[in-house]
Amino acid sequence: MELDDAPSRPDDLLDALVRQDLDPLSVAELDARITVLQGEIARCQMKKDRAVSHRAGAEDLFKR
Repeated sequence: MELDDAPSRPDDLLDALVRQDLDPLSVAELDARITVLQGEIARCQMKKDRAVSHRAGAEDLFKR
């Protein structure tokens, strides 16, 4: 990969992921991809939940 071809933002990685042609993948490969993506969704959700909880805690602290 050339430097110019390198993604410039993390969003570019997501864009490349959703644009990937799935036709050549087998059922087993699709199942593996789904498992990995479900794991990533869970990881993102946990991070989001922690951030929301942290913010709520900070807001409660400053309301006192």
